[in-house]
Amino acid sequence: MGYGEALFLGLLQGITEFLPVSSSGHLVLGESLIGLEVEALKSFDVVVHLGTFAAIIIYFWKDIVGLFKGFFSYMGLAKKTSDNKEYRHLIGYIVIGTIPAVVVGLFLEEAIDFLFRSTLYVGLWMIIVAEIFILAEWTSKKFKKEKRLDWKKSVLIGVAQAAALIPGVSRSGSTIAAGLFQGISREKAARFSFLLALPAIFGAGLLTGIKEFRAGGGLDVAFVPLIIGFVASAVAGFVAVYFLMKFLKKHSLNIFTYYLFAIGTVSILVSFL
Repeated sequence: MGYGEALFLGLLQGITEFLPVSSSGHLVLGESLIGLEVEALKSFDVVVHLGTFAAIIIYFWKDIVGLFKGFFSYMGLAKKTSDNKEYRHLIGYIVIGTIPAVVVGLFLEEAIDFLFRSTLYVGLWMIIVAEIFILAEWTSKKFKKEKRLDWKKSVLIGVAQAAALIPGVSRSGSTIAAGLFQGISREKAARFSFLLALPAIFGAGLLTGIKEFRAGGGLDVAFVPLIIGFVASAVAGFVAVYFLMKFLKKHSLNIFTYYLFAIGTVSILVSFL
């Protein structure tokens, strides 16, 4: 892997991991266009995921600190206060919301990847997700008052995150849409989506690394391209999170709907070339 390819794929991963457009789908399309088998580059995959993980940590560092305080107070190692009450609840919602992705990831991820890892299916799923965005925005307008996050809503958002294991289905897009369907505002749904992504991204990278270690695999990419990929995905990821959190305060998912229809159509056309 060359430096330019590492930069391109790192930027692609960082941007698309957090914008509601599907990072896995774009990587499938990207590897098809530049002729790289990204799935064969496991160490690079782990590194760029660590880059996006770092991006969330940096952007949401106040929430991360709050979650740790909430955890310590829950365990009786710190005083329970009204300030960390929200975070104690949020920890429970994140744990509950992570369970569906863990179950599906452990038992069905390889089958899902085998069945749907093609530009044709990526394009079809992108168009399906675009239609879900339209329904989610329409449904959210029916709620006269914003709903609060609870364990039931967390489960449904977690199921939406598990569905994002399908290439072409956006993790952030599916979870934000699940929040909208249940009357949660876009901004709050996005915040929970990104915090929920922390264990999912870290777990996926760790699992891939363990599999490679057990298989006796070493670094399949040179050190410098790995560093380039990590930095590119971290910087691009931070910018993407910053942009989306600001954007969703005043705008709907419509622009991403149009984009998914367009890129989904392109992906389907590429499958026939």
